Amino acid sequence: MKILFYGAKNYDEQFFRKLFPRYPGMEFTFIEANICPETASLSQGYDGICAFVNADLGTAVIEKLHQYGIRLILMRCAGYNNVDLETAKKYGMKVLRVPGYSPEAVAEHAMALVLTANRHTHKAYIKCRENNFALSGLMGVNLYQKTAGIIGTGKIGLAMARICRGFGMSVIAYDLYPDQELDFMKYVSLDELLSASDLISLHCPLTKETRHIIREETIAKMKDGVILVNTSRGGLIKTDDLISGIRDQKFFAVGLDVYEEETDFVYEDMSERILPSSTIQRLLSFPNVTMTSHQGFFTEEALTNIAETTLQNAYAFMNGQELKNEVLS
Repeated sequence: MKILFYGAKNYDEQFFRKLFPRYPGMEFTFIEANICPETASLSQGYDGICAFVNADLGTAVIEKLHQYGIRLILMRCAGYNNVDLETAKKYGMKVLRVPGYSPEAVAEHAMALVLTANRHTHKAYIKCRENNFALSGLMGVNLYQKTAGIIGTGKIGLAMARICRGFGMSVIAYDLYPDQELDFMKYVSLDELLSASDLISLHCPLTKETRHIIREETIAKMKDGVILVNTSRGGLIKTDDLISGIRDQKFFAVGLDVYEEETDFVYEDMSERILPSSTIQRLLSFPNVTMTSHQGFFTEEALTNIAETTLQNAYAFMNGQELKNEVLS
């Protein structure tokens, strides 16, 4: 079985090749180009492709993949909002994903963003490197005895809730499908979470219901001086409304690992180019905003789990076994 691995980085190839001996009968070809309408033709002669969260797998690409005989789409990530599932289903393509690779990796990064944005650690480091040991501009707030609001209580959200509890915070949560048996946090309505939380952390998938869950109306319901963190999907936040809220001094700090316009340049070195949109620069211009490049998953443990599950998915498809991680439209 031949699989074309799009958007390959050195670390991808390293972790996948390490596990190849366990899964005989499969041949992976790694290419740096990401998948889009212009590169879909490269899949000709392959049985399946492997793509990541930043891939374009819309209708036009799925149509082309069908023309080239692709039967399997392996998503080496949990999210699949970038895949046209209806068109894939129409052509009998199977879409498999990695539902959980390391919830703790993402949750720990979310808390790292909270601490960095709150205590201005990144700025303090730069100041000290320049022999500037003044504390001006570095004031933070205690997290202890504050209220953390977790939106989305899947595995990552629960991991974040436990971390917040470890900091001595009260934890409240909102989820469309609450697990009432959990005893370390309290489920509340979205409105109550927004108004009561000192820290709001987003951990829900991007769906029709959750797109722009953080927008002008919901921002208005938040406490003044709230800390907002997003390590889930950029589309959960309406960026223009977030920028307006920052300008109105609604937020004490904002930590973003994902953002709406990241698709074209995430994981790429853009340091010598001019970005086509100014949104990222606008966010970075604010002194209370901390941003990272969608790296919440980026730990050795998570990359090992991603490679393992992706190869298991391919192996199950190749051998006609149960597809436990199939994404259904």
